[in-house]
Amino acid sequence: MQISGKAFGSCSRCETVPEKIEGSGGLYLWFPVSHTLNKVISALAKAKLEFQLLEESKCLYVILEGIGREKFSAIASSVLTNQELKETKVLWMREVEQPKLSDFYRSTSLDSFINFSKSDWLLDLLSEERITTHFQPIVYTSDTSKIFAQEALLRGIDEQGNLIYPGRIFGQAESAGIIFQLDALARTRAIREAKVHDIKELLFINFSPTSVYDPATCLRMTVQAIDEAGIPHSNIVFEVAESQHPPDMDHLIKILMFYREAGFLIAMDDFGSGSSNLNLMHQLRPDFIKLDMQLIRNVHQDYYKALITEKLLEIAVQLEIKTVAEGVETLEEFDWVRERGATFVQGYLIAKPTSPPITNTSYIGGVEAVPMSA
Repeated sequence: MQISGKAFGSCSRCETVPEKIEGSGGLYLWFPVSHTLNKVISALAKAKLEFQLLEESKCLYVILEGIGREKFSAIASSVLTNQELKETKVLWMREVEQPKLSDFYRSTSLDSFINFSKSDWLLDLLSEERITTHFQPIVYTSDTSKIFAQEALLRGIDEQGNLIYPGRIFGQAESAGIIFQLDALARTRAIREAKVHDIKELLFINFSPTSVYDPATCLRMTVQAIDEAGIPHSNIVFEVAESQHPPDMDHLIKILMFYREAGFLIAMDDFGSGSSNLNLMHQLRPDFIKLDMQLIRNVHQDYYKALITEKLLEIAVQLEIKTVAEGVETLEEFDWVRERGATFVQGYLIAKPTSPPITNTSYIGGVEAVPMSA
């Protein structure tokens, strides 16, 4: 079943970078309990920040001008618990007026507002599209000179031209509530750069299930980029990683059904890093599982890691799921996973992520490639 991105509607949230919070205005706050409200009122009064208690709306209105936003954010973070920050709803208005019903779609948690206020650098990076893609090869364990696939990995570029690594970028985007825009832009950039570099092997692309509301709309831009690049759907592998929160299984299955019906392949990333991996494997039935690098690190020296990893590899073989050992950095780790049937291997021993992608791995990581007869 071939699905064209042009058939879908637009997802304005995924495709539009939000504007920075600038100028003067005010913040409307709705608190989960009166105790939270009282703590904030007391702290604002001590700091001499101007506010109004709107009894009819059961909310607090705080006037924020100049450095007021930073001052308020510091106060709220110091007097409220993490749970209170997450459960307090806020709405920022640039004009000093009460919000209209049409404004409430912009409401968010106080926690996200505070983090968003600290994200000017990330908003600039997204709006100016100062991102690029590095590619890391995935090779056959039976013959490391043969590249099976390339994994696309996001890198940001700061104003001085230095690379910003994905941990900082995705961490800030997640906390600021702009993971939708970042994830969509990262996917389309990876596809376009794969086309520029004429990558013929399979292309592994990471995606976050929390960044997708509805597959048919939120993934429109991704599918359209793949079709415009002329990349066969069967050459794309979407990697889903277990997040720090329990996944919404129904939602995740809906996303993956969309991918499968469109002819894409599925991989479970960071396998072995979370408690629900085996249950996820049963329900998602992936084409690939990527064994987490923390499980692979020194696996040849750690009895517990070795036993767990060996059993996971055995299960994958019996279920006809291909395996990728991630984060392999030493020959000892490589030999261990190869002897126990890992299908593919990836890591610094093979090659670091680069742009343009490495195309010849006959002599990699300072180690001569392992021939199939070895």
